[in-house]
Amino acid sequence: MQIGIIAHLKHPIAEPFAGGLEMHTHLLARSLRERGHGVTVFASSKSEASLGLEAICTETAIASVGTAEATDIAFFKEHHAYLSLMNDLRHRDFDIIHNNSLHYLPVSMADSLPMPMVTTLHTPPFCWLESGIRLCTAQNNAFIGVSQSVADLWSHVRPIDEVILNGIDLNGFAFHAEADPEGYLVWYGRIVPEKGLHLAIEAARRIGLPLKIAGPILDEAYFEAKIAPALGVNAVHVGHLDHRDLSRLVGGARAFLCTPMWDEPYGLVVAEALACGVPVAAFARGAIPEILDATCGVLATPDNVGSLARAGLRALSLDRRACRARAVRMCNAERMVDDYEALYQRQIGLAEPKRRGDSAASLQLVPSSRPLAAMSRALNG
Repeated sequence: MQIGIIAHLKHPIAEPFAGGLEMHTHLLARSLRERGHGVTVFASSKSEASLGLEAICTETAIASVGTAEATDIAFFKEHHAYLSLMNDLRHRDFDIIHNNSLHYLPVSMADSLPMPMVTTLHTPPFCWLESGIRLCTAQNNAFIGVSQSVADLWSHVRPIDEVILNGIDLNGFAFHAEADPEGYLVWYGRIVPEKGLHLAIEAARRIGLPLKIAGPILDEAYFEAKIAPALGVNAVHVGHLDHRDLSRLVGGARAFLCTPMWDEPYGLVVAEALACGVPVAAFARGAIPEILDATCGVLATPDNVGSLARAGLRALSLDRRACRARAVRMCNAERMVDDYEALYQRQIGLAEPKRRGDSAASLQLVPSSRPLAAMSRALNG
């Protein structure tokens, strides 16, 4: 199959990954290429070239830092990139398009494409994407949830066609039969308020074990106000690690503390920890209860440090082999890619002939409240 994957543009699809969505897109593209498919990834400019990259924009997270004007410029850069791409795809020879972008334009313009499209929903509803999905009338577009939790959250907008649980490369997260003799807990992910690192630091203090922290600092104000003052001998930020070093760090931990302060759509970090044989103590939010069971994890009351500390203490006694077994059963990337391949084949088989007409070509979707000067700078920068 010839497959086009539309990525989001805030961060590159390359290691070290800014988050789970980047890792998912990278893994899917790489796996499909290894299976002999022709894959093109439409992503930001610093993404990995070996994925079959066609860069459509520079990274917009950098552009959005600072003033309201900078945010406007980033908005228009994304808008122009996706609008140009969707118009270009009308004349391309792909068998199927996989939309992983979280942007409103690909879904709202899906009916302009001659080939079918699959849209994976990685987040709870938010206004721009919800608007695009409500406008989507394409019969050749399937909506996929990465968990039943995500499917339920979108049910008031439109029914989800299928749930395909995310997967990880189990070979990339090697099993560690024993924890490091040093004895530590681990927390890793994007360092932003909604990931709740400050709660993990306090829970680790109550448990009585040091906490090693890995991940990019994406909210400097949060880090300086809530995290930096708590760092020291018993809470150490080791930086933003590449895949190999991260696997080694996670695998050596006695337990992983997972502290989302929102409805986590899936929780790839949970799957990765389990693959390493590391028990998980986590707030019971979003899809995390779908991944964990009593053999591999302990759920805590959301936002409750005392509950998390008690869960962490209980997790220390769980069987590391059972954790790995759970990952093999629930979180295997091979199963995920199998499911997507089967879905692509079904969608291609069901695809209707492309509707003729020029209606999509005139679609603009530029909010009149946005300054035109900012749009001009975005398109010329």
